[in-house]
Amino acid sequence: MRLLGFADVRRVARRFQQDLHESTERLLDMEALGWVTRSEFGGTSGWSLTERGRAEGERRLALEVDTAGARTAVAAVHERFLPLNGRFQETVTRWQIRPLPGVPMAANDHTDHSWDDRVLEVLGSLGRRLRPLETELTAVLARFGGYSDRFDLALDQAVRGEARWVDGVGIDSCHAVWMQLHEDLLATLGIDRGHET
Repeated sequence: MRLLGFADVRRVARRFQQDLHESTERLLDMEALGWVTRSEFGGTSGWSLTERGRAEGERRLALEVDTAGARTAVAAVHERFLPLNGRFQETVTRWQIRPLPGVPMAANDHTDHSWDDRVLEVLGSLGRRLRPLETELTAVLARFGGYSDRFDLALDQAVRGEARWVDGVGIDSCHAVWMQLHEDLLATLGIDRGHET
């Protein structure tokens, strides 16, 4: 749940490749332990992590990474990920904003295909640089597998003209996958996002 933030059970099941019944049962068990909570607002309902659940997750992640002797390897990947993350954020901003004369923060209406193509090329380059990092991570912790494939699938959709696959919410967009990997690294290393260097 830490990776997804707020999600319904179908999204949880899809993300973690579980059947719907198994995901529902796990969420109900975690709710009974006070680790997740279900809420509704604006016609949407879903699950989110509680502070107690976050603490339990951090405890389990610390145990996992230390038992596997993976802390040094994950920290090294995280260090190399940071500059890519800065570039990724700049690139997504260029996808969302296309400055115009007199309007430096104009929303990108995606009618300038050469602008969008350049952004997609940079995303493709970042995706290619992500794959070796994932390979290093999965060598020590198999659960890091799949991020590159999910990123590439989203990028393929965007290249085919489905703009929402770059930064869409509620789908495995490039942005969602990237941010989940980032959060996974932070959680695994016990780093608060605000204290990341």
